[in-house]
Parts: sequence; C-alpha cells; structure tokens
Amino acid sequence: MARPARPHPAARAHGGPAHGVSGRAWLLYGAMAILWGIPYLLIKEAVDSFSPAAIVAGRTLLGALILLPLAIRRGALRPALKLWPWVLAFGAIEMAGPFFLLGHAELTLPSGLTGLLVATVPLFAAGIALARGDRTMLSPTRAAGLAIGFLGVGVIVAGPGLAVADPASALGALGEVLLVAFLYAVAPFIVATKLARVPSIGTITLSLLAVGIAYLPVALLTQHEVPTVRSTVSLVALGILCTAVAFLAFFALIGEVGPVRAPLFTYVNPVVAIALGIVVLGEDLSGGLLIGFPIVLVGCWLAATGGRLRPRREGGAPDQPSLPEPLPRP
Repeated sequence: MARPARPHPAARAHGGPAHGVSGRAWLLYGAMAILWGIPYLLIKEAVDSFSPAAIVAGRTLLGALILLPLAIRRGALRPALKLWPWVLAFGAIEMAGPFFLLGHAELTLPSGLTGLLVATVPLFAAGIALARGDRTMLSPTRAAGLAIGFLGVGVIVAGPGLAVADPASALGALGEVLLVAFLYAVAPFIVATKLARVPSIGTITLSLLAVGIAYLPVALLTQHEVPTVRSTVSLVALGILCTAVAFLAFFALIGEVGPVRAPLFTYVNPVVAIALGIVVLGEDLSGGLLIGFPIVLVGCWLAATGGRLRPRREGGAPDQPSLPEPLPRP
C-alpha cells in the first residue's frame, strides 16, 4: 500500500499545507469534533454505575492496549522510557488528574456545561505563556481575549453553574472542571520543554499505561456495584473511540494540516457536548449558558490567535504567542 504523501517542508513550517485543506483533513476535522465532543456525554453515562477511579482505569488501560502495538512497531517506547520521570509527570497532569476530576465533577454538573468549561484551556494556556515571559500576550487583542473569556466563565458560573445543585457542591464541581482546564493547559509545556524529542505516540501510550496501572487498585476498592450495560458501553467507547482512536486521528490531522491549524476543531467540541447533553440526556439550555457560551469561545479565540483567521506565512509573526503544540484530549 502506498504511503500518503507527506506535507511539503514549507507547509510544515507554516503550520499546514500551502494550498487549502484536503478532503481527508476535513473528514479528520469532523471526526475530531465528534470524538472530543462526545466524551462528556459518555462520562456522564459511565459515572451512573462506575466510580470515577474505575472510569480512569478502564479508559486508560483500554486506550493503552490498543496503542501499545503501534508504539512498539514504531520504536516509540524506548525514547519515552529514557525520560520516564517526565512522561509520568505528563501523565499525571494530562490524564490522571483530569480524567478523575471530570468523572467526579459530572456526578454534579451537566455534561454540556462540563464540556464548555473545559473549552477554556486556551485562556489558561495564554495566561501561563504570559507568566513564563511571553510579552506578546500583552497585545491589546490577546489581553482583551483573556478578559472576555474569563468574563464568559463568570457568567456561566454565576448563572447555570450554581443552579445545578446547592452552592457548595456546585462550586466544588465547577472548580474541579476549571482545574482540569488549567492542567490541560500546563501539560503541553512539559512536552514542549522536556519531551519534544520523544515521539508523541510513545509519550501518550506510556502515560496511559502508567496511569491505568496506578488507578487499577483504587478502581477495585471503590467500585461497589455491578455496572449497567449502558455505563459499560460508555466506558468502552471512552477507551477505544475517545482515547485510542482519537489520538490516532489527531496525529493524522497534524500530519495533514500542521500543528497550528489542527486544534481548530476544539471550538466545535463544546457545541457537540451541549447538543448531545440536550438531545440525549434532556439537559436544560439556560439563558446564562446561551450568553456565556459565545463569550467564552470568542475570548478563547482572541487569546489563542490574536484575532487572526490564519497564521502569517512570512518569517514568523511578531505577535504570535509561544504556546506549545496542543495535545489530544479530553
């Protein structure tokens, strides 16, 4: 079988192909919009009869078992093992903490609201870049994006966020999801600074395997009921589709359009999460969510891109932030 053509070097340097987006890329964009828009619905279904720790163990071990043969065949595990302390740190920040926190938070929060709050990752990433000395984040457009985005978060938290349960429980769950967004923003900096020379599939596979093994005893101790068929199917889908298949699709998308344009589908993920929550679970679409949702997305886009629809082609734009390449999630 012939190997697909690799993007031209000039295209890679500018974050994607030099001439538009291929049909395969559009298919991958659509796949990623669904694969990382649906996990919040699946988590909500899974926590109905699985403990949060059991969800983490099942999801990560399933994903690792599928990716492991590919990682071995590509010789990607050895470079990852040489830097195992940083791989474990990445796994803890990108998977162990967020996957558990999401499961625990969705015991209280609607799936659509959870998906929307996770979409604030670009806001935290921009703030981290600023804290690390990236002065481009002080440009008027990006600073306005940060302010607008967090204003939208405030609208959501003050409105539909606090309405889902008693204030203490709601605030705790909202805090867990925003902590997930912060951790997701931190993890790429570890890859960019410590694991840049390790193949992505090696880092992901070893992290999934380590997290799954670490959570397995906790899962066995905290799982006190027989899971329902619906929860079990949801957990299997999380591990196979939203973890293993999604990672492979994301890597393929980066190969098609480059790391700059690959994450554009993430702006559609919360739309999918909210729509599925309403249609499948009967979740409410409140006025506060309708107001806060576009505010958050606009703020994220401005903070992450500076208001550009496409990256500049000439020699690096002076106001481009030094944000690392985004990573597969949720």
